[in-house]
Amino acid sequence: MGRRSRQRASAPPRESVRATAAPVSRSRRDDAPLPPWGAFPLVELAALAAIVCGVVGLVTGGRLGGVLLTVAMLLGSVAGLEVAIREHLAGYRSHTLILSGVLTVVTLTLLAFTGTNRTVLIPVVLFVLVTAILAFRQLFKHRSGGLGMRVR
Repeated sequence: MGRRSRQRASAPPRESVRATAAPVSRSRRDDAPLPPWGAFPLVELAALAAIVCGVVGLVTGGRLGGVLLTVAMLLGSVAGLEVAIREHLAGYRSHTLILSGVLTVVTLTLLAFTGTNRTVLIPVVLFVLVTAILAFRQLFKHRSGGLGMRVR
């Protein structure tokens, strides 16, 4: 038996290689988790409203402009946060730092409004940040089937 015929005998059949290949026509967004409200583009509309409020706020100026800019920032943040929560909980993409940062900022804001002393504020906020990072990372590992992160 010649050298070439031995190589051919050990090679897998072409059909099995094709059957295991991933479909080429699917995009990464096709694999993303769907929102609970279905195909309605709520997040996209919220982002568009945030852009419009931001532009109008910049053009208007004054107190009304400041309010519109604040609304734009909040609306855009909520839209982005919803996508981050949905993707993280589905195990699609890890948004550990974003979610931990939001939880830390909320904690910092609540403690600052209650008048907490700075010597207590910093350690509490650092504890919340580290605990949230560890918890969100474990949650993503659980939801993704053991992966720490997904590279697509």
